[in-house]
Amino acid sequence: MNSILVDEHTELKLIHLNEAEKLYSLVDSCRPHLRKWLPWVDNTKSSNDTKGFINFSMKQFEEDNGFQLGIWHRGALAGMIGLHKIDWNNKATSIGYWIGEQFEGKGLISKSCLTLIHVIFQELQLNRIEIRAATENKRSQAVPLRLGFTHEGTAREAEWLYDHYVDHNVYSILRNDYIKLSNR
Repeated sequence: MNSILVDEHTELKLIHLNEAEKLYSLVDSCRPHLRKWLPWVDNTKSSNDTKGFINFSMKQFEEDNGFQLGIWHRGALAGMIGLHKIDWNNKATSIGYWIGEQFEGKGLISKSCLTLIHVIFQELQLNRIEIRAATENKRSQAVPLRLGFTHEGTAREAEWLYDHYVDHNVYSILRNDYIKLSNR
């Protein structure tokens, strides 16, 4: 997997060690914004920390257990999207994503998710995709709803976020749902 074209200005690419500084700079440039919903932001203190994440991501890809892709928009790293892990026995996975504050409102996450959904169902031949979003994170929740996911319920106190737990809304789409939506 080298590159996945989202549109004429946007592509998804595996993140590499030589991009650690770009990734760190993006996180650092919108730290307060990302920190509201992502528990790893405070532990990202230097490009060495992003190298650790990239090494983890490369191992994950090599082990065929998911991947992390940079969202590149007009040549700039705008955010990340990927599969947390792949449950090959049950043909299921979950998508995680984040976008730099300066890139919000361009539809990049929705378009990137849709592109990734095609890959998951068509190339990986999985059956179920899940997206979770904190119950207060309305922008993140709008993505799966916009893409035809079903709200399955709320996982109470699903994630520790610095000094408190947050509940997650759980959304899913099945292969059959995807086929029906594609045929419209």
